[in-house]
Parts: sequence; structure tokens; C-alpha cells
Amino acid sequence: MTDTTQPVKFAAADDGSGGGRNLALMTIAGLSAMLAFVLHDPVAQLAATAAAVTLGATALGFALRERWRRLGLDRRVRVLAELLGEDAAPCFMTDASGQILWANGSAASRFETAETGSLAATLTPHFAAPGAVLFRLQNRAALSGAAREDVVTRIGHTRLTVNRVGDGRFLWRLEEFQDRSASRNGDAVGLPMLTANKAGVVLFANEAMRRLLGGRPKRLDRIFTTQVLHSGEIVQVATSDGPVRALLAEIEGVGERREIYLLPVPDADAAPDGPGFDDLPVSLMTFAADGTLIEANAAARAMIGPLGEAGVPFHQMFEGLGRPVSEWLADVAAERIQGGAETMRLRRQEREIFVQVTLRRMADRGRGVVMAVLHDMTALKSMEAQFAQSQKMQAIGQLAGGVAHDFNNLLTAISGHCDLLLLRHDREHPDFADLEQIHQNANRAAALVNQLLAFSRKQTLTPQQLDLEEVLSDQAYMLKRLVGEKMRLELIPGSGLGPIRADRRQLEQVVMNLVLNARDAMQREGTITVETEAVSLAEPLRRDRAIVPAGEWAVIRVKDRGHGIPQPQIEKIFEPFFTTKKAGEGTGLGLSMAYGIVKQSGGYIFVDSEVGQGTVFHLWFPIVKAAEPVAAPAPRRKTGNRQGEGVVLLVEDEAPVRAFAARALRMRGYTVLEAETAEAALDQLKDPALQVDLFVTDVVMPGLDGPTWVAEARKARPDVKVVFVSGYAEDVQSETQARLPNSVFLPKPFSLSQLTETVQAQLG
Repeated sequence: MTDTTQPVKFAAADDGSGGGRNLALMTIAGLSAMLAFVLHDPVAQLAATAAAVTLGATALGFALRERWRRLGLDRRVRVLAELLGEDAAPCFMTDASGQILWANGSAASRFETAETGSLAATLTPHFAAPGAVLFRLQNRAALSGAAREDVVTRIGHTRLTVNRVGDGRFLWRLEEFQDRSASRNGDAVGLPMLTANKAGVVLFANEAMRRLLGGRPKRLDRIFTTQVLHSGEIVQVATSDGPVRALLAEIEGVGERREIYLLPVPDADAAPDGPGFDDLPVSLMTFAADGTLIEANAAARAMIGPLGEAGVPFHQMFEGLGRPVSEWLADVAAERIQGGAETMRLRRQEREIFVQVTLRRMADRGRGVVMAVLHDMTALKSMEAQFAQSQKMQAIGQLAGGVAHDFNNLLTAISGHCDLLLLRHDREHPDFADLEQIHQNANRAAALVNQLLAFSRKQTLTPQQLDLEEVLSDQAYMLKRLVGEKMRLELIPGSGLGPIRADRRQLEQVVMNLVLNARDAMQREGTITVETEAVSLAEPLRRDRAIVPAGEWAVIRVKDRGHGIPQPQIEKIFEPFFTTKKAGEGTGLGLSMAYGIVKQSGGYIFVDSEVGQGTVFHLWFPIVKAAEPVAAPAPRRKTGNRQGEGVVLLVEDEAPVRAFAARALRMRGYTVLEAETAEAALDQLKDPALQVDLFVTDVVMPGLDGPTWVAEARKARPDVKVVFVSGYAEDVQSETQARLPNSVFLPKPFSLSQLTETVQAQLG
């Protein structure tokens, strides 16, 4: 032991770099001096002599500076020894390799090898794996000057502090905090007891535990056959006489220690205190880790019927998660997930029942079980199904309107030009039959489009493996029609997306609901973005009240730049019947349905929103490896060829339709002025000398639509009559016609005779 009266057992050892440098300088200086003697040139002799003197002086300066540094370091060490020699806490001085150079009196009395060997070897009996702790602290001290860490020991915990002193020297100080309960009371307790750290290393075992195990244990995995220990459950203990069952009780110790006690196994026949399990008014069931039913109370048996017998597997009772339900229960039993609630379908033959099942792992009479709480959700599911059907009908109607617009433009041009050809061919002409066939098929196609406007039926929904890029690509056309022509839908596919398992139509329903909400939030104009991304989570993602497990995920984001959602409302948007829309505009079930569909597919849905900036919905999905014939309508009857008079301004953005309509009206004697856009039509009407009797205009066009530009033109020409034409459904024009008197609607596709008859009727 070294005290403060004895010389400090430390020397600032030279690392060799200073001495080697000085030796090299002196050698070169000597060679330069020898050259000065042997050279005959006076200039060369002078240069060699100057070099020898300079190098010698430099070497002498380096030697003096190194000596001064070593003397200063020795003085600092002596001061530290005087200050810490009588410190009650053990203190050590080590070099960069961890070898002990000095120890104070407390360290020498506390540790047997305090004056020799390495600090790691000295502290090995004190706590587990000291080498790693010392290496980590020394590296931190070398960078920042000091470091500190609390470590768990056999009798408590120790605060280990290190300071850098000089080059490659470190001062260590140990403050020990003894836990009297483990060292003094452990052997006083008659029950087997041990203390372990977070890594599973046994730090202390009392006499009862050592007798039971036949020696001092080292690790928990050598004592218990179960890797994960739960307080209150029965475990198997590997003793010297073979496996023994015991009830495990664990309490939290000091410094992240685990204090584990073994209690006798309780009598299985002992009646529990309080109300009986069978008498509780809530539907409760307990399952083993393998998914078999252990017990169901009276309320649960009344709900599930004959399936509530002990031993029935979980997957034979419930279905509808989009993945095996037994995997969900196994994840809860193994604590891979915390549990949670899922809505599933009960396998009963007499009627369809939906239940919300909440799972939670717990201990029951010394064994680990999974508790299931059941709530009847049949009424809500019925309303959701009805709403899904009605919303699907509405979406199909909107889609049909968009598809009909494009098809009707094409059919108008086809049938119209066919009419023009028929006017130049009589029935005896060899091409007349072909032209008539074209005309009839164009009419039949128009009838099919009209059928599409009213098409809807309930589909059977089943989960399947899906390619997200393919699903969204196929849905893009429909979504663009849903948002309208004045809004832009941007689809940004991600790379490296793997397949997911979901119901295609349900997934499309979710995306459609989110896009429609974005459209309503942005009102008349803007861009809605739908993008996908492959995300790999190395650790579980904690967000809101959910935990997304680590793994590979496919993420869909639906972004808008609308008015945003206030923060108090974000927590309620997924609740059924919660809506911020006006009465008659929404039921509040759209987002709750989206939430349920995503959750049933094993995914998660989150929302980010800022008032005035917009909203982003995030959909997380785990990555996993015929219409009835319609009869053709009767061909339309041709009308007579009556000549007309007047000036018609024809405004149509589709060139083929405009060309046919202009030729048809000119053939009937009208003067036709053509315009491709509403703006071009208004420019022509700026000429006050221009006389116009009738406007024939498309309703939906780029820029100004038909009703808007007609209202503007009528400010100067209030008596001009109007014929609106459109490929959309007729009933959507009722409000437009009510606002603009002396106007009629002509749906596409129209024939030559229908167009001329409508114009003649308006000009009357």
C-alpha cells in the first residue's frame, strides 16, 4: 500500500518519441561537424559547421522541454496523491493500457490486488464484465477529460468516475452505495431469493437459493427453462435434484436490478376471493399460448354458442383479420405485441355476428394466459356495410359520369360523321349497309354507357396478395374522374415495394375515401398527391397510441393542401359518426371505415395535419412474401330535312364533335361561327356588329365552362338562346338550366337529326 508519506509510485515514462527524435538530431549534427573538418571548400565548411550547431541546439532544446514536461507531470501526480491518499473512496491511477500505477489507502484495503496488475482484474470480483465498462469510460475521458457511470454490484451499486491527468494517465474513483436489503436480509428470508442484473447475470443468491440449486448460480437461463419470466406465474427451476415447479415473484431492485423470489405453488382447488369468473356481466375468455380455449364465462358462452367449449382453438371461433387470427394471439402470448383490439367475424352458422376482441396477456393462478374481452359489434358492422354500399354506388355514379363524358364525345363524332355519310348514300348504294351497321353499333355503345350510369351491385370481398403499384395504377383513372377536371391528381410510385395482403376492393375503397376527403378539403382547385414508399424499421415505431413493429412495410400517403384539421379534432376523426361536414354532406363513417379496413389488413393509419397547410394520411401495410347482356336500343328515327335560318355560335373543345356539328348545321342552312374555347367565343362577341341568334356550347371545357361564359355573354346579348351539350348525365344540368332561362340540354351522343331538331326548336 502507498500512503501520502511515501514516494508516489508513478513515473512519467517517456514514450520513446522524444528520445528518438533527439538522437536523430544529434547524429545528424555529428555528421555535419565531421563534414566541416574534411571539406576543403571554405563555403562548404561554413555551411556544415552552421548546420551542426543549429541541429545540436535544436536537440538540446527538445531535451530540456521534455524534461520540464516530465517534472511538471510528476508534480501534478504528487499533488493528487496528497489530496486523495486519505480519501474514503477507493482511488486508482492507471496508464493508457489499464495497468495500476498508484492506489490510495482505501483502495489497497478494499481490493487485494490494488498495487499490481490491471484495474479490470482488480474489479472483476466486484461486478460483472468490468473490462467493457472501463474501456468505455476511458475512451470517453480521453476525448472529453472526464466520464462517469453507475454500475450494479453484488451488494449494491457503484458510481465509477474517471479523469484524464496528463498524457495517457487516468485517475479513477469508486463511490460504493451498499444495498442492505440484499446483503443483510437476503439470508434472513426463508424463501429462495436471488438478485440479477438486466443482462441476466446473477449477482447474489441467498443461502436458501444456493441449497435449492446445489451451488451458486451464474445466469438466469441456467436456472429457469423459460426465457421470459413473468411475476405471478409458475416456472420450472433446474435444481440439483431435477426440475421443480415454483411460483415466481419479482420486484424491482436498485439500479435496474431484478430481485426474484420463489414461492410454493398454490393449491389449484383453492376458491378465489370475490365474485366468480362465471358471474361477471362482461364476455370473458381465457386462452392458452397455443390458442386453445381454457375457459369462457356465461356471458361469452351465450354470445358464441356451441363454440365456447374448452379446448376449441381460437381460429375456429373467429375470422376476418386479413391474416391468420392464431398468429395474432400467438404474438400477444409471446409479448411480441402488447395486445389491442380487433373486430372479427364469429363463426356461427345461423347468423352473421361481428365482435370486437380485445386481447391481453396476464397471469391466472400461476400460469400465463391470454385474456379476451368480447363486445358485440354486429349492429355497427351492419351500418358500415350499408354505408359502404351506398358510397360505392355514389362513387360508381361519379366514375360513370366521367367515363360517359369521354365515351359520348367519341360516339358523337362516330355517329355524327356516319349520319353525314348516310345522307350521301341511298339504300341501293353498296356501302349503305356498312354505314347503317356502324350507326347501329354506335347507338348500342351509347346505350351501354347509359347502363353504366346506373350500374351497381354488392361484391364478395376477399383478401389476396396485392401489388400496390398495380392497384394504384389501375385506380388512377377512376380517381382522376372523381376529383374532377379542375383538380389535379398526382401519383408518385415508390421503389422496392413488396406485396401486401389485403382485399383489393376494400383497399381501393380506403384510397378513394381519402382522395374524396382531400377533394372536399381543397374545394375547387389544387393538387392531390398519392405516393407509395417502402420503409424498413429496425426498431418498433411508437406513434400516437400505436406501436408499429419492426420489419418491412409498404406505406401509402395521401396528401392535400386543403384547410387542414384542427388539433382537437385529429384525435376524433376515426371515431364513428364524427364529421365536420354540414348536414347531408357526410355521415362520419368514411374515416372510421378506412381505419377498420386498414387494421383488419394488419396495418396502421396515421394522420398529420396543420390548419391552413393541408393534411397527410399515412397507410402502413406489412409486406408479405361479368356484366349482364343489355339489349340494343331501337335505332333513332330520322327527321325531315327542313332548312333553317339564323347565326349559330358553336363552342366545343373536341375537334371531331365540333367539325360534325358545324357541317350538320350548315347543311340545314344555318350560318355557323366556330370557337374552340369559351375565351375565343367571348373574343368574337366583342364585335358589336356581329349578330348571333343561338349559342350551342359544351358544358365542361378547359378554362371557362359553358354556363359561366354564357352568363358573361348575355350581359350584352340577353335575348340569345342557348343549347347546352354534354357527355355527363342530364340531371346534373338542372341547376344550370334553372339559372339560365331560354336554355335546353342536349345529351351526347346526339345524331344529326337530334342536333338540327333541337336548334330548330330553340330558334322556332
